Amino acid sequence: MPTDAVTVPAGTSLRRSLVIQGRVIHALMMRELITRFGRHNLGVLWLVAEPMMFTIGVATLWTAAGFHQTSSLPIVAFAITGYSSVLMWRNTTSHCIAALEQNRNLLYHRNVRVLDVMITRVLLEAAGATMSFAALTLGAVALGLIEPPEDPLKVIYGWLMLAWFGASLGFTLGSAVAYGDIVDRLWHPVSYLLFPLSGAAYMVDWLPRAKRDLALALPMVHGVEYVREGFFGGVVQTHHDLGYMASINLVLSLTGLVLMRRAASRLEQR
Repeated sequence: MPTDAVTVPAGTSLRRSLVIQGRVIHALMMRELITRFGRHNLGVLWLVAEPMMFTIGVATLWTAAGFHQTSSLPIVAFAITGYSSVLMWRNTTSHCIAALEQNRNLLYHRNVRVLDVMITRVLLEAAGATMSFAALTLGAVALGLIEPPEDPLKVIYGWLMLAWFGASLGFTLGSAVAYGDIVDRLWHPVSYLLFPLSGAAYMVDWLPRAKRDLALALPMVHGVEYVREGFFGGVVQTHHDLGYMASINLVLSLTGLVLMRRAASRLEQR
């Protein structure tokens, strides 16, 4: 990592501090990209290609299974909006959980903080998932597989809420790992259990009324429902409360920031 990216002179102004902070995060991102994807072949394109391959695979399997015959919704659009949303929050959280252990040595640089490492992971995963989602949507529209979204602004807003959820959950669990390995061990099975519950493979309106409140207790369900409302318009009946989702995201964000304060020092003691 360049030394000028991590050296802050005494008495630095806020503006200068932000510039240097940006250089720190940029340096961490470049290091992360090279470490994960290398300098050759497709390289950084895998950041976008990997989530695209998963989503295309799910859409193909659902189509082959005949799910398109049991619903009036286009199965390709349903898979894109559902599985892409899962990749947004699950991949972001998973990479944040591994961030501190994989970047422990960098924390000895005086201007590299836990927050910098987390922000780097969040930006990379959110960028990859977003570019994958956009490429799949534009490609499917161009091929005539789906219709363009009814309300692109709703799609964007719902997607940003999902990105915030992924970032806030990643901050919290990624920092909590410094306090105990149990978080890492539990996350993987929990993330798989959350997939069928996250709204990716169903609409809340399809559930019995008694089960809808249980589904809506999960914050990511609200984001998926809102994205699908933007995609399908009045064709579907959606259920969402973005105020509730924002409240959960805010609590997770604050919890993550609190846990970060002592995460680095606890790592040094382990």
